[in-house]
Amino acid sequence: MNIGEVARASGVSAKMIRHYESIGLIRASHRTLSGYRQYHARDAHLLRFIRRARDLGFSLDQIRQLLSLWDDPGRASADVKRLADAHIADLDARIAALTDMRTTLVALAQACHGDHRPDCPILQGLAESPGAA
Repeated sequence: MNIGEVARASGVSAKMIRHYESIGLIRASHRTLSGYRQYHARDAHLLRFIRRARDLGFSLDQIRQLLSLWDDPGRASADVKRLADAHIADLDARIAALTDMRTTLVALAQACHGDHRPDCPILQGLAESPGAA
């Protein structure tokens, strides 16, 4: 497969495939005599794995660890679970932070009359120090 074909088969853009190669996340592809990249079905499978991990919010470093575990038939599932659990904890923290942001913004938006008056609780709230509201 050429890079366009593996991109279509994996759902990963050609640009990202080249990026993953440049950072060593995937091995460099074989090249034809004319310099075109050549890929195999396993490469498409690997790229689908990476895309799915990215869709779940794993960082490139975490994906590198997951790939290492995936390639290790002697791995302990506890190692994979530990990585997933750490990612879940990070997601929970980010969700909590986003929920707090939303709650604050909803309260500010509800306090705003949204009419011709110049006073704006939203701008006043943004000008306050955190925790002062």
